[in-house]
Amino acid sequence: MKAIELAKAYDPKEFEERIYQHWMDEGAFKPSDGNGKPFVIVIPPPNVTGVLHMGHGLNNSLQDILIRYYRMTGRPTLWLPGTDHAGIATQNVVEKRLRAKGTSRRELGREKFLEETWKVKEEHHAVIIRQLKKIGASCDWSRERFTLDEGLSKAVREVFVSLYERGLIYRGNYLVNWCPSCGTALSDDEVDHKEVAGRLYRYYYPLADGSGKLEIATTRPETMFGDTAVAVHPEDDRYRSIVGKMVKLPLTNREIPVIADAYVDREFGSGAVKITPAHDPNDWEIAGRHNLEKINILTPDGLLSDAVPEPFRGMDVSTARKAVIEALKAEGVYIGDKEHLHQVGHCYRCDTVIEPYMSEQWFVRMKSLADKALAAWEKDEVRFYPKKWENTYTSWLKNIRDWCISRQLWWGHRIPVWYCNDCGQMMVCREDPSSCSACGSSSLRQDPDVLDTWFSSWLWPFSTLGWPEKSEDLKRFFPTSSLVTGYDIIFFWVARMIMSSLEFLGEVPFRDIYITGLVRDKQGRKMSKSLGNGMDPLEIIDEFGADAMKFTLAFLAAQGQDILLAKDDFKFGSKFANKIWNATRFLLMNLEGRELLDPESVERKPLDRWIFHRLNEASAAVAKAMESYRFNDAANAVYEFFWSDFCDWYIEASKLSLYSDDDDEKNRAVTLLMQVLEESMRLAHPFLSFITEEIYQKLPGTKGDVITAAYPVWRESRRDEKTARCFSALQELIRFTRTVRSEFTVSPEKKVDVHVRTDKDFFATDFFTQHEELVRRLTGAGELVFSDARPKSGGTIPAAGVGFEVFVDLRGAIDVEKELGKLEKELAKLEGLESSTQKKLANEKFLANAPADVVEKERMKLQEFSDRTKKIRSYLHDLRG
Repeated sequence: MKAIELAKAYDPKEFEERIYQHWMDEGAFKPSDGNGKPFVIVIPPPNVTGVLHMGHGLNNSLQDILIRYYRMTGRPTLWLPGTDHAGIATQNVVEKRLRAKGTSRRELGREKFLEETWKVKEEHHAVIIRQLKKIGASCDWSRERFTLDEGLSKAVREVFVSLYERGLIYRGNYLVNWCPSCGTALSDDEVDHKEVAGRLYRYYYPLADGSGKLEIATTRPETMFGDTAVAVHPEDDRYRSIVGKMVKLPLTNREIPVIADAYVDREFGSGAVKITPAHDPNDWEIAGRHNLEKINILTPDGLLSDAVPEPFRGMDVSTARKAVIEALKAEGVYIGDKEHLHQVGHCYRCDTVIEPYMSEQWFVRMKSLADKALAAWEKDEVRFYPKKWENTYTSWLKNIRDWCISRQLWWGHRIPVWYCNDCGQMMVCREDPSSCSACGSSSLRQDPDVLDTWFSSWLWPFSTLGWPEKSEDLKRFFPTSSLVTGYDIIFFWVARMIMSSLEFLGEVPFRDIYITGLVRDKQGRKMSKSLGNGMDPLEIIDEFGADAMKFTLAFLAAQGQDILLAKDDFKFGSKFANKIWNATRFLLMNLEGRELLDPESVERKPLDRWIFHRLNEASAAVAKAMESYRFNDAANAVYEFFWSDFCDWYIEASKLSLYSDDDDEKNRAVTLLMQVLEESMRLAHPFLSFITEEIYQKLPGTKGDVITAAYPVWRESRRDEKTARCFSALQELIRFTRTVRSEFTVSPEKKVDVHVRTDKDFFATDFFTQHEELVRRLTGAGELVFSDARPKSGGTIPAAGVGFEVFVDLRGAIDVEKELGKLEKELAKLEGLESSTQKKLANEKFLANAPADVVEKERMKLQEFSDRTKKIRSYLHDLRG
């Protein structure tokens, strides 16, 4: 046969897009029609107006590895893609564009605004899908979903109405996170907490009976107008006598009670705390326990309302704070203030300070839903990888609060509630009503709010498969298999998906939950725009290729650990892809004039049995690692097999056959090399998808695509522990000889004599002698002697293996006297360094003052100096004899 041409240089840009389009054209991403248990992942839907960052790169790379691996094991495999409408995030993008044009959503009106938002959605959606395809995501794009598409909207409405009918959705006044700028309530996960250098203000509340005064400390004095009590600890002896009395609220004509509550920290400030139920979550809880009034002092746009004294109305919070302090000074009750570091919530989109705010909202009662999700974990129906994240899951569920699901936005799922303008009847409906159910009036208005984005995404594992219809996809692919996501949404998304699935389908939506680590920079900092340390996956792909990015991320993805990443790290994956390319190119060039035989019928020599044993072991290692989501172990097994076992040993050893004069031997060797190469492409495909497909399709005798080929599996017939043990000993012999050559800088063309002494009962003696030519080739040995006696000492460097010794004779390869002089100089230098380091570490002052990592570095240096001096002394001894 003729040689197969492969381009000289590995260039992923030449084939990655072409290969992806080929997969699309072949329908390779769709689940097969097999009857096995499906393997299913629903993609964590990226925000439709976002762009993919390296966290997405990691998350989607790991999902792709799982999908490709299980697809090759023969299971019908589905990776269902989609995007999230991302209510507040998307609305903010559109509002910014409108402001740039000199208009606003209010001027545009709801209908026109939504038209503009859909345009932005389509524009950004196209970018995200293009990015995912560039990464190589093998999603079934024919099943792509969007959280606002018709099917999912029907699911959202069904769930809202059903929960309302079950008494699990209600409307009421409650304390929420309020963004005055966005004009909406936010969920807890939409609030970024930052440490801020504020001030702690101290002033007095006089007792109404004139018997004294209470000192108050607060970071927000402007909220005093919403105070409805002062609380002290019930066991605080300082205040026992005044519990139940009234205090005058300065700057107002109101009096408020002194109450006792165990929440109060006696050690903070004076031990007396102002209670502002409508503007502090802890105060809200206290108010519930003591039946206190709740006074909202803010308007929706963050200004002081008519509930405060007239001079302060209409002020923003910062202006009001200054005005209140001046008024307290004028009234003679102000004590002073000092700097105070504290955590302040900010809107995750516009960075405005969040105000705890009492307003009428829609809520889901979560206790019964959470109890079911907790029980599912207790029954081992869901598992977290790594296990430590189960603590986060269970902690959230045990301390659950009702979920505020309404948002004062226009973009999102409109709340399916209508009010009659004539009689006030409220209707919660699956279909839009045309008339009032109570009075028959057609004058209806729909609730203006939309649902929290999470309310559609908590249904994602089953709404995407057609629920509430009993679709074929739902029957076949639910429950799904695995979820790959980040730890920051374990409660907000993962736990809620489990809750909704248990409530509406009676089972968990997935069994395995793999929590990825964070991608950080080399200094351990989270990647962010503000730090300018982020990495664009598309830029990495453009420079190194999609395979290099995916393999590098997988290799570094140790379970339970964050990934410290720099751009240069991707050279690792690129070098490995390049190694695969070059090794393949070499082997395909050697097909010229060869005849490929039936690989199962050709003779397999010990070297061949060894490589198939190692391939067997690599296949088993990958399977074990994939079952427990140890991506780095799986990637390492692929890397070690191909680079070390196949390239460094088997291909090098096979050159004895390839360069022989025996055509039959050449044909035998080439046949087996092609078989191992073909199986290696299948082994590596989930981790390096494009290059393995490009090569697989060029190999002689392959049919179809590697993406749908069978993954290599462990076979008992390939197991050969005895040969593996013998070859391991041979590798040890060769490595030692090469190390000595390297230590003494012996040039490749110079031969060294090697003497191998074996014990009488050494298990690999015959194996060594059978592979004499291989040892010569890989060590550059001149005279090679195998015996049970040691050679004469002097000029030889020895090393002991298990059951054998190797003696490398350097006398004909180096100037021994000159080498002795160099070694003595190095020894003197090292002894000096060793001595000075010992003195430093014996210095108590240094040990006491130096940072721990500096001390540890010195200890490591001392160990290195000590090891090297021992080695040099042994070299001097051996060379002198």
